[in-house]
Amino acid sequence: MIVVTGAAGFIGSNIVRGLNSKGITRVVVVDDLTDGDKFVNLRDCQIADYLDKDDFRARINSGNIGSIKAIIHQGACSDTTERNGRFMMDNNYRVTLELFNFCQARSIPFIYASSAAVYGAGPVYTEDLQNEKPLNVYGYSKFLFDQVVRNRMGNLTAQVVGLRYFNVYGPHEQHKGRMASVAFHNMNQFLDEGHVRLFGGWDGYGDGQQSRDFVSVEDVVNVNLHFLEHPEQSGIFNCGSGRAQPFNDVARAVVNTLRAEQGDPPLSLEKLVELGLIRYTPFPEDLKGRYQSFTQADLGALREAGYTAPMLDVETGVGRYVKQLRQGVKK
Repeated sequence: MIVVTGAAGFIGSNIVRGLNSKGITRVVVVDDLTDGDKFVNLRDCQIADYLDKDDFRARINSGNIGSIKAIIHQGACSDTTERNGRFMMDNNYRVTLELFNFCQARSIPFIYASSAAVYGAGPVYTEDLQNEKPLNVYGYSKFLFDQVVRNRMGNLTAQVVGLRYFNVYGPHEQHKGRMASVAFHNMNQFLDEGHVRLFGGWDGYGDGQQSRDFVSVEDVVNVNLHFLEHPEQSGIFNCGSGRAQPFNDVARAVVNTLRAEQGDPPLSLEKLVELGLIRYTPFPEDLKGRYQSFTQADLGALREAGYTAPMLDVETGVGRYVKQLRQGVKK
């Protein structure tokens, strides 16, 4: 069986669907369903069993668990504003270390979610210690475990892969609230207010021109499955689109997709701004000096590991995502 932790969450539930698409249904999903509404992310998945995260942790530490083919570990607190370091380090670092040690003791492949947050403000996003300066305890929790993996890379008994996710968007993130993707919030804002608001210029960037590496969860799932199918490969890899695109591109893709739904033609960014469909607000004072104005994954290591599939750009990926969200509403 394959274990997926954080399986009722955004990326985890999409990975379960990815496994199902490969005919893999002997999947044990692990999560915390205190927020019971997250069950909707699993209701169309084929699984073998569900375990609460605390029960799973206890079984791992006692060794009282059945035969496992691989663990895909997505469970974590992903709130970058969480300041309870004791909670963050136990939930994100210590649990991951326990799973890693369990897998190494039994020669079980282990694929886990790291984060682009390890790079802090950048500006270089290549998997190298000199580029890694996390700005918050969330980023530090991911950074610290990555160092454990690096230190033990020469003595592994089985595959270990850490994937540094950049700005992921896609279906089944509705439970994430303010931590949901820019595309998700842009769509809901446009539907509620008739326009999208973006930050105005700052830090040398024009209005809405601050840029991030926005990556579709479709691509994230495919990267996870690639490594699952290649257990001979280990390492820490960026998982992004490999291109920085401005927030303007996301907003334009959202608005034009919603316009197309009404039979309206796509408009240029300039025309969308002129019509007030995209608007800018002054850049918040409290974010100055604490904001990533630019991120872009260096995919060199990922490509060298044999993952050659192209990544979706914002226009294609966000447009597809918005259509999926709207189709769900109409059902």
